Amino acid sequence: MIEFIKQPWAWYVAGPLIGLTVPALLILGNKSFGISSSLRHICASCLPANISFFKYDWKKEAWNLFFVFGILLGGAISINLLSNPLPVEVNPKLAAELAGYGITDFNNLVPTDLMNWQSLFSLKGFLVMVVGGFFVGFGTRYAGGCTSGHSIMGLATLQWPSLVATLSFMVGGFVMANLVLPFILSL
Repeated sequence: MIEFIKQPWAWYVAGPLIGLTVPALLILGNKSFGISSSLRHICASCLPANISFFKYDWKKEAWNLFFVFGILLGGAISINLLSNPLPVEVNPKLAAELAGYGITDFNNLVPTDLMNWQSLFSLKGFLVMVVGGFFVGFGTRYAGGCTSGHSIMGLATLQWPSLVATLSFMVGGFVMANLVLPFILSL
């Protein structure tokens, strides 16, 4: 049984399981699925400052904090008990392209050639980690939610803003992966 859990799951198993969270949350209490809102709940609970954005009854959304804690706990359990010791499989064409930019370590889910403390203090690392992180946070706030909230929950409930946000996420991802990232990696 443990060997079955350790292997990668096919899209036709994992996708429906993720998709079934939408009706489950709606049935269990008319709750919305999304991860980015949990940061707001954490800030509202830990920093009860006089900021209107954080003045709401965050305790009604405490379930979301437990959900995010469960994601972190599940990640810790799987990395320690269920991890696959083999290197991450990367398409050979992608591996050759990334090797041209100096990224050759695929033993982790994140390329350690790029994402490390030394790289953080280089122009390339700063652009990818700090500026990229800022844009992700800004975009999440500007779009009124993250990819999981809009693309899973919002589309499932036929929300027009979620369709616009999801299309924007996709276009932005294609532009980033094909135009911006190769430019940054070549620095």
